[in-house]
Amino acid sequence: MQVSGVTIGYPMPVPFLVRPVRAGFPSPADDFIEEEIDLQRLLIVNRPATFLVRVAGDSMLLARLHDGDLAVVDRSLTPRNGDIVVVDIDGERSFKVWKRQGHRVTLHFANPRFPKFQLSPDAVIEVWGVVSGSVCARRRCE
Repeated sequence: MQVSGVTIGYPMPVPFLVRPVRAGFPSPADDFIEEEIDLQRLLIVNRPATFLVRVAGDSMLLARLHDGDLAVVDRSLTPRNGDIVVVDIDGERSFKVWKRQGHRVTLHFANPRFPKFQLSPDAVIEVWGVVSGSVCARRRCE
């Protein structure tokens, strides 16, 4: 996983339909734009501590992080049970699911095709950040 600079510029409002769109029969009233939304303000709470990281691989499929997606990672957040985290394990950075049971924390893949994740007893672990959002490109440009 590589981290490279992402330029976040001036607000860029995008038209936003306030009414949710049904995944069934559409309503003719849904065609009216009611306000604008700035995706930066929606996805980024703590700008100095936030990075975008490209997802590589399919170990987080059940967490809805797909190969090629952009994960919004906030380094100022403390992980909570069930969060997706970016961790450095023995110098290798990856996404894992953070699970806490009492005082014990375990890390997991979010894909049943992967074997159970086992940490070595002497592993050096650093939580790099918590995934606070993601951007999934449904149709990728070629």
